[in-house]
Amino acid sequence: MKYKRLWYIFGVIFIAIIFVFYLLNESNFLNVIDEYDSVKVERTAKESCLQCHIGTTGDSEYHNPELIGCVSCHLGDGKSMDKVESHSNMVRIPGNLSDVKDTCGKCHSEELKKITNSLMTTNSGLIAVNKYIFGESKSPYEKYHIKDVKYSAADKHLRDMCANCHLGVEKTEYGAINQLSRGGGCNACHLNYSEDAKQDLQKYLSSNKKILPKFHPSTDIFVKNEHCFGCHSRSSRISTNYEGWQETTFKKKDIAQLKSSEYKVFEDQRVYKYNGEDVHHKKGMLCVDCHTSHEVMGDGKIHLRQDTAVKITCSDCHYKNKPNTLTYKDLDKESLLVFLHRNYSHTNKKILKVKKSGHPLVNTYIDSTGTAYLIGKKDKIPRVIKPQSQICSRDNVHKNVSCSMCHSSWTSKCIGCHNQFDKNEPRAFDLLDKKYGKGQWKEYVAEFSSMLPAMGVMENNGKKEIKPAIPGMILTIDKGSYAGKEIGEEVTFHRLFALNSPHTTTKKVRDCKSCHANSEALGFGAGNLTFDIKKGFGKWNFVPEYALNSNDNLPEDAWIPFLKNVKKDVINSTRTDFRPFTVKEQKQLLLVGACLQCHKETSKVMQESLINGIQPLLKKLNKSCILPTYK
Repeated sequence: MKYKRLWYIFGVIFIAIIFVFYLLNESNFLNVIDEYDSVKVERTAKESCLQCHIGTTGDSEYHNPELIGCVSCHLGDGKSMDKVESHSNMVRIPGNLSDVKDTCGKCHSEELKKITNSLMTTNSGLIAVNKYIFGESKSPYEKYHIKDVKYSAADKHLRDMCANCHLGVEKTEYGAINQLSRGGGCNACHLNYSEDAKQDLQKYLSSNKKILPKFHPSTDIFVKNEHCFGCHSRSSRISTNYEGWQETTFKKKDIAQLKSSEYKVFEDQRVYKYNGEDVHHKKGMLCVDCHTSHEVMGDGKIHLRQDTAVKITCSDCHYKNKPNTLTYKDLDKESLLVFLHRNYSHTNKKILKVKKSGHPLVNTYIDSTGTAYLIGKKDKIPRVIKPQSQICSRDNVHKNVSCSMCHSSWTSKCIGCHNQFDKNEPRAFDLLDKKYGKGQWKEYVAEFSSMLPAMGVMENNGKKEIKPAIPGMILTIDKGSYAGKEIGEEVTFHRLFALNSPHTTTKKVRDCKSCHANSEALGFGAGNLTFDIKKGFGKWNFVPEYALNSNDNLPEDAWIPFLKNVKKDVINSTRTDFRPFTVKEQKQLLLVGACLQCHKETSKVMQESLINGIQPLLKKLNKSCILPTYK
């Protein structure tokens, strides 16, 4: 009897604790909601909408019409029982930037402020580089907004080829986000159709809009990779790279002849070949597992380039010594909402935070043993986060080499591109105005392939960091064709590599030779780079794979000439703070490459070179060692 009473007391205490925890979390949620609600919404009981749209379900818990009504999102007149009056001034697809101040932004005003200045809204970096290359701007760092683009040669080029990927593009048709989707404001990331909602929509459309849908699409925080794909499968092709797909020049009709499951046709009819997916994608992780709302929607500041807007780094999760953390009580409003909406429960554990910005990664925590975990936002499965291995963090020689430089397995390679204006194109489509006209810029690509990333030097505030680079713009632009001149009369040639984040991460790193004795990595382009020894002298020789381009006498895919200085007036990067190696730096790298011809990278001497560099070892060379000579 005594033990039963004790068990009863313990049971009551346990239930009380659970109830208090619930109240605390409920209170937190309500406080956050109160702070976010800048308007008072009409309750559904006072709205006429559901008199016709009876039993409509499917929206997220926090956008439930029972809680916020219909008018708060769709506007219209929720007091009128007349169909025409109640639908007057109604927004069929709320969330586009054209109406966001009156719809989503009424409650989410802070997010609206952030997204207004976001690069995904302004496209500033894209416009700046385009104008810079066309010679219409003296700097690739000017501030622009896509809505202000006019009709110069560079502007028309954007209108014809690039201006479809920004949040200001209107979503005008019902339906789920897919590979062809572009923009749509808040819908771009937050619109989700269940299978029921998709089927219901088809019934509604096929019935000439007579059968009203019973399942409403959801607007929520559950962002999927499909939301990113439409825009980020272009340009540097981050989304396709992440999934392991490399673009080709094949057409859909060629697939039958190839007879290979390694090829895939995407919705825009581009043909891709499987080339190895990112390890994070292979483990089921989403883009938003790393790139949180603080990055994707922006921080409210105006950034000119993507690399300054992105704050997270590999070492924020795969830390070296001690992780950067905060507690549940330290969460900002936005992060707390995400934490609660996703029903996380690690309120008593430390949470990892991004070093550069201090914002939390709410889907991470550290347990009592000091082990870090990441909860997958797709499957809710906790994954152990492994800290940096000793190989990554043991030496001083590579301390300025970025993680992605060693851990990226491949990146895109596009060469031989020609841009020409076809004044006679009868169905030219303006991506900004959404209108057909006459005359359009066209792009002719010679080859799509892949490569190990080249190495480039990022210089900022006296610091140097080695980061991945790709042949982003090896192209010709027939500017005269836009001015009505004869074809080929005014053609400019550009050989520009771009700072790149490949998103093809692997656990296995590239070996030492792939940097120190690899022609593509050093910027010379594909080919045969050999260290030849004759009569006791060593010499590096390079035979390029591609023919020399008549414009600058360099191989088609090269960044710089082999062991020759680049002329001072030559622009070879899309950035003024990102450059290829100098001849002196090339020789330093090739010196190690010469050693690697005989010594394995795991040998004692090469391991010693990682601690203090190669120079101390040169003082005690073996007589059989032959170093490079340069004339």
